[in-house]
Amino acid sequence: MTCRPGPIYETETTQLSHHLVHCVGTCVRNRGKQRREVTNDGEWQQEDESKVVLLKGLPHANERLVLFEADIYNPHEFEPAIQGCHYVFHVATPKQHLSRSQFSNITEAAVSGAKSIVMSCIKSGTVKRLIYTASVVSASPLKDGGSGFKDSIDETCWTPLDLSFQYNNDLHQKYTDSKTKTEKELLSYDNGGGLEVVTLACGLVGGETLLSSLPLSVQLFISPLKDNELAFYSVRFLEELLGKVPIVHIGDVCEAHIFCIEKPSISGRFLVASSYVSSADFANYCLQTYPDSRVKQKYLNGPKREIKWASTKLTDQEFVYKYDTKMIFDDCIRCATRLGHF
Repeated sequence: MTCRPGPIYETETTQLSHHLVHCVGTCVRNRGKQRREVTNDGEWQQEDESKVVLLKGLPHANERLVLFEADIYNPHEFEPAIQGCHYVFHVATPKQHLSRSQFSNITEAAVSGAKSIVMSCIKSGTVKRLIYTASVVSASPLKDGGSGFKDSIDETCWTPLDLSFQYNNDLHQKYTDSKTKTEKELLSYDNGGGLEVVTLACGLVGGETLLSSLPLSVQLFISPLKDNELAFYSVRFLEELLGKVPIVHIGDVCEAHIFCIEKPSISGRFLVASSYVSSADFANYCLQTYPDSRVKQKYLNGPKREIKWASTKLTDQEFVYKYDTKMIFDDCIRCATRLGHF
């Protein structure tokens, strides 16, 4: 493809999540740059056509958005999309393992895919910075051996793997392993071959969506109101892993990603969350907002921990969060209401 003057952004994804759609929309509409988008699913023509149509329908997408097809289980397929780019967003991680693949599990596939994408960035000779959408599940303040929590959580915290604790399950464990090992692998390439690597370990993401269905993360925020025990189970998992639950608005997530390509130079690991709340805070906020909702007592009970949020690396770079706790929950409830969940 012919590149416009200025940066070109490439994003790799397993599914077009509400995070990605907002990020793409913000870049395309507000930055006026040319973008490349990789859809990472061999069956996207049949299964994800509606999501591709949504992307194509964004303002100025005809001039500023180019779609590629690739599969993280065949990561060499990303090389054509990366060629000529200045910045690359590596957004997705595999959620379901393909048994027919050469990899033994999703962690092995994710790490191998990340290595290949880094090598393609370096080989391109044009990519200045790789920004990886990490997860805060990689930053647990649990002490080694699981003997309690540290006094605070920040970028020095790494999740000790292979621990057994309450509310963990096979799906949560595989996701945590995959995100933790992939982030560590990517950071090992920082400034390798002149490439800057940034990892943004995002908290639980709330807010609005452009999609026609309610994002899973938003379902977690409203789970006490909906008496959704399965969704609230995941909130409890995050609390047991992280002491409390770091939360962040999708708007701030998108701006953090764009912030990291607009800085003249930036690299390393950054936690991305504007609030750090307990699972009981989820239920209490829902109850305060809807006092007649009859939020059950089981959601209002939970541990009270004094762990401090000590991450300031991103704000030290002069990034400003625009959404506080109330705004995040308000937008989640507003989104759910608009989509017919209340």
